[in-house]
Parts: sequence; C-alpha cells; structure tokens
Amino acid sequence: MDGVKHIIAVASGKGGVGKSTVTVNLALALAAQGHRVGVLDADIYGPSQAQMLGVKEGVRPQAGTNNKFLPLEAHGLQAMSMAFMVNTREPMVWRGPMVVGAFQQMLTQTQWDNLDFLLIDMPPGTGDIQLTLAQKVPVAGAVIVTTPQDIALLDARKGIEMFRKVNVPVLGVVENMSLYHCENCGHEAAIFGTGGGDSIAQEYDTQVLGRLPLTLSIRELTDSGRPSVISEPEGTVSQTFAAIAQKVAEAVNANQGDGPTISFSE
Repeated sequence: MDGVKHIIAVASGKGGVGKSTVTVNLALALAAQGHRVGVLDADIYGPSQAQMLGVKEGVRPQAGTNNKFLPLEAHGLQAMSMAFMVNTREPMVWRGPMVVGAFQQMLTQTQWDNLDFLLIDMPPGTGDIQLTLAQKVPVAGAVIVTTPQDIALLDARKGIEMFRKVNVPVLGVVENMSLYHCENCGHEAAIFGTGGGDSIAQEYDTQVLGRLPLTLSIRELTDSGRPSVISEPEGTVSQTFAAIAQKVAEAVNANQGDGPTISFSE
C-alpha cells in the first residue's frame, strides 16, 4: 500500500477480550518508540477507535488527492474509522457485501502519510473482513488478543488457524485481563484462570508478547480518549505495552523479506 511499510492485524476470535484497547495502546507505544503509526478501525458495525483516541463526534476526514481521504490525527497517530463517516448513534444495518465495500474503501482510499506501521483493529471472528484484508494487501503479521479462560482460547485458536490458512504470520499472543488487581487493597486474583496464553503460544509455536492486568484505570483512561500509554507513560501498564511494541517490531523485522503469499482452498 502507498504510504505504508508494514500492516499488522490485531485480531481475536471473539469480542469482549480488549482487542481495541490493545490496538490503540500498542499503536501509541510504537509511536513513542519513534515509529510513524496509523490505526484503521475495521469494525464497521461497532467502531470504537474514535472514542478511544478522543476524536469528537461529527469530525469528518478531509479530501486528499486522487479521490482519497486524509486520515485524522490524534495523539500523534493517523487514524481512519467508519465512526468518522457516519452518525455513530445510528446502527449500521448492512449486509456483508456493503460492509466489505466500506472496509475496502477505507483500506485503499485513505492517504496514509509515510507510515512505518498500520495497525488494523479487526472485528471479532474469521469472516469477510479478515479474508478481504488477506486478499487485498500484504499483511506483515497478526497479533492475537485473548483472555486466559478456556472459552476465549477456543476462539483464539480459530483466529490463529485462519491467519495460517492465508499465510499471514502470527507475531504473538497478548493475554489480556490475565490478573485482577484491586486498586484499593492491592489484592490480586487470576479470576479468568492462568496459563492460557502460554498454552496457546506453545501449541502454535509462537510467543506471548505480554500479559495485561484487569484494572479499572485501563478502562477509565481508554473510555476518556486518553489511553494508558499517554496518560501514565511511566506506569506499569505502559511499560508492558512498550515491551509488547518492541517484540512486535522485532518480529516484523525478522519476517521481512518473507512476504506472505496468499492461497485459499475451498
């Protein structure tokens, strides 16, 4: 893609595991390490990156050259989302072909400006958007987000298997909500279980990129449009995202030159 060096899909097999929160904080962590980073919100039905980046409702992208959109800028990131195009209070009652068309338009008609990394916040599942992404552009790798419990891991496996089928390398697994930390008393509890990220990483010969706690501050800061990485840059959560970002960049560089070839079977 013009203006983009590496595309990274941030995906999960199911919703509710914190994929969008991981995407925005990972993007900000990569930017803090000196990279030029963009975020594409590919969840057409439920876009959330606009609020997470603090973009006010009703802000629209400007026209660029060659019939393209200019991405919006927030916290040093370039961003594009369906939330910038429509009234987010109205539901997107669209069939699959319309959703795929909207995604393709955002993917190919956004005038990205010299990005090192474009992070794509994928919708949950293994359907049209995921296949369209793999068919249309070379994807440098995928980051899989999961929580430790067995039900989430079942769907995370499906996500990994899907990327394998289209020959997109899985860069690693982020285990979100791995440990509950009470901010009042300091008590910690593994309420979703333990070892889930390790088991799935071993099963698919990949790595655990990092483990994130279940804490109130992550949710509050993301909802407010100022995610943890910029609100608390010296905090433990931000340091974890910095380590994840470093591993992701290293994994992409290690795979460079081994561009995925897309193959599909019925």
